[in-house]
Amino acid sequence: MSSKGLMVLPSTEEHTVTVQQNCLPAHIITSEEEALQIASSLAAKFAEESAVRDRARFLPLGLLDDFSQSGLWAITVPKEFGGAGVSHRTLAEVIARIAEADPSIAQIPQNHYNDIDTIRWTGSDRQKRFFFSEALFGSRFGNAFAETNNKDASTFQTRLTERFGTKVLNGKKFYATGALMAHWVQVGAIDDTGKNVLAFVRRNARGLSVIDDWSGFGQKTTASDTVILDNVVVDDDNIIQAHLAFSQPTTNGPLSQLIHAAIDLGIGRASINATIEFVNSGSRPWPDARVERASDDPLTVAQVGDLEYRLHSAEAMITRAAESVDSASETPTDEAVAAASIAVAEAKIATTELALFASNNLFELAGTKSTLERFCLDRHWRNARTHTLHDPVRWKYHAIGNYYLNHINPARHGWI
Repeated sequence: MSSKGLMVLPSTEEHTVTVQQNCLPAHIITSEEEALQIASSLAAKFAEESAVRDRARFLPLGLLDDFSQSGLWAITVPKEFGGAGVSHRTLAEVIARIAEADPSIAQIPQNHYNDIDTIRWTGSDRQKRFFFSEALFGSRFGNAFAETNNKDASTFQTRLTERFGTKVLNGKKFYATGALMAHWVQVGAIDDTGKNVLAFVRRNARGLSVIDDWSGFGQKTTASDTVILDNVVVDDDNIIQAHLAFSQPTTNGPLSQLIHAAIDLGIGRASINATIEFVNSGSRPWPDARVERASDDPLTVAQVGDLEYRLHSAEAMITRAAESVDSASETPTDEAVAAASIAVAEAKIATTELALFASNNLFELAGTKSTLERFCLDRHWRNARTHTLHDPVRWKYHAIGNYYLNHINPARHGWI
């Protein structure tokens, strides 16, 4: 028992993960159509044992290798640097398809894509050439950004300081999604001038430790762990001036939120698919319906219709938002970026509500049998409830209202 009388369960079993540097370069995707086709093919593979991985918390390292080697992790690298430079609309659909199969796997590259975008907006030519080449080769960028003991999510205690001409990192991170299975770890820190920077360090760098202690009841195999930085040396060329992404109008923030919305969309799709499958194969009709099959129960039919309506509405909102981000990315004015941020906020509300509603109604429509442990259908609600806690929608309503009512643009950061 804890001091407050709450039972504290033991931390999850630790895993030892050895990430090998790629021996062969990843596949290079050259078109939007190819990206979507590969995403669908991989999703079918990822879906096969997603329930097994969730139940036992098997980390998907082998599948993650398939994912990054497929070329999908490099589809946002600009065309002038050898990438496909796909639209945000295509990126969102790629993520949604992967999330429909396994939302933990879909969440792992979220910060990777955000890193590519940050480098595109703020990196030097050398940094762009180097890190874009790394992504094209198949290297994965992990995340060590958030901290838990600060006033709020916008403040850091992690410091990048100069000692005798050498830059070193010291600090502790949590929610470090994918760092355990990355080739590079990007670390959010405050430098000696007080500015926010991203420092890229090799996963096997001396002084960098990843403790596999993620114990969330959902998104269980994201490896959103603790990262400890003890005098980790950083090359000057690997320090990105991330603060520049928000000191000027860029689509870095809307991109981050669009990916989160796409993950929630995928969870919603998976929940509805599971509902329909179970109603057709495992559910019984309510006696008062006087029908032979659960799928003929008129109230069930109506509620499935409601689910599909909500799904298609959310898909339309995602498409609208992604197209707004595409437009703002080409012409990043204050007005265009603000409009994109608001459109993404609206889409994030829609996909959050869809994921929670669909994953909860699954059991209402499928019936008591659907709660049996062997089906592991609760993973959809657990994943929805856990992932939708990223950046609360109550503040998105506020930003939207301020934008339309008072003509106030949303703040420039990655949480709107």
